Amino acid sequence: MFQAFDNPGPGRPLGRAHWMALLARAPLGLLESALHEQAQRPARWLRAPETGLMMVQGRAGGTGERFNLGEVTVTRCALRVAADSDATEATVGVAYVLGRSHRQVRLAALADALLQDPVQQPLLNAHLLEPIRRHLRSTQAERQARAANTKVDFFTVARESGSDNEEETE
Repeated sequence: MFQAFDNPGPGRPLGRAHWMALLARAPLGLLESALHEQAQRPARWLRAPETGLMMVQGRAGGTGERFNLGEVTVTRCALRVAADSDATEATVGVAYVLGRSHRQVRLAALADALLQDPVQQPLLNAHLLEPIRRHLRSTQAERQARAANTKVDFFTVARESGSDNEEETE
């Protein structure tokens, strides 16, 4: 069943799966602008950025049998962010993004680690995740507008019962 990750809805807490889905689709510019101060924090690689291929599956009509659609390039990493003086444990951030950008996947993993801290979560939600949501909504609206321009409305003309056709008068 389809789950919308972009909108957790009013009154529902922001879950890790939701923010990871947003971070995976976030453009590099938004990540850099929101995390420029936190990007300087010391982090230890648990898995350095690696680029590889992943098989993508599709479903006919969204509900039919699965079939292999093709391969996409994916970059992944995992890092441990050094603990603050008031925090007891270091947090681990994980990220997967489409493409080959090591910088983008590092920033997404850093954001994942920072969002796990309940103290930082509201600030990062406002300054990082909300701009990503707005960007994704505007991108989707542009895509839908482009698709709407290509829409063709088919209509049929009904035949009248009393036509002047010679074959029908016999």
